[in-house]
Amino acid sequence: MTIRIVPRIIQSKQNPRLKELRAALQRPGRGESDLVALEGIHLVAEALRSGITLQTIFIAQGHEDILAQLNLPESTELLALPHELLNETVTTETPQPIAALAHPRNWPWSEILTPQALIIVLSGIQDPGNLGTILRSAEAFGATGAICLSGPNHGTVNRWNPKAMRASAGSVFRLPTLAASESKALQHLRQAGVRILATSSHDASPLGEHDLTGPVAILIGSEGSGLSAQLTALCDARITIPCPGPVESLNAAVAASVLLYEASRQRQQSTLQQT
Repeated sequence: MTIRIVPRIIQSKQNPRLKELRAALQRPGRGESDLVALEGIHLVAEALRSGITLQTIFIAQGHEDILAQLNLPESTELLALPHELLNETVTTETPQPIAALAHPRNWPWSEILTPQALIIVLSGIQDPGNLGTILRSAEAFGATGAICLSGPNHGTVNRWNPKAMRASAGSVFRLPTLAASESKALQHLRQAGVRILATSSHDASPLGEHDLTGPVAILIGSEGSGLSAQLTALCDARITIPCPGPVESLNAAVAASVLLYEASRQRQQSTLQQT
């Protein structure tokens, strides 16, 4: 595709758009404009393929040919700037010559709470790599969405964290994901008739004993301490992944992936039995 818009050249670190990019990188998805920052050709291309609206693309001078690889709408603002200025702005250790400001989707609850809902609920996931991996697994195994619990007792890392986005391999753009307080999330799940399961390494029944073919939400706790006792008490049941080896618990992303795979397997088997 031939780019019809010539990038406008900027030279000052005080440029308003560069200030927006810095703010979006420092507080992902929490700025006044709620723009998110994307770094690198892969994330920018994945965002475009996923239907995300890009407000502005920043391209290092001398690398304008990269723009020809992207299917850009004419409305996208294109800014060219010195490589050194872009490097000073972005956060990666080895900066790529392209970054962007994007408008993330605002997903409604109806996208997640479908009749066959499969939802992963995250409380206190601090590692952005774990969060991104969980979102990638959720999309891979057919989850209808994810809920990141907010509040002082939960504090899951923002899904627009650059490392989380990279680890998700684009799933962050496509998987319906909401941030909500514990009370609001539980209220919506209860009203929709979703069964709520807490993961635990103690006093829990094995995963294989649970029917995951109906609408279900699976709660995953922090990497260090898991789910709080208060939140666990509000769930319908406790489940655990049997580990015959000498390991007490699994990494949060690994545990979420195993649970989602089992739910997907049960659902596929149920569908085959009905045909």
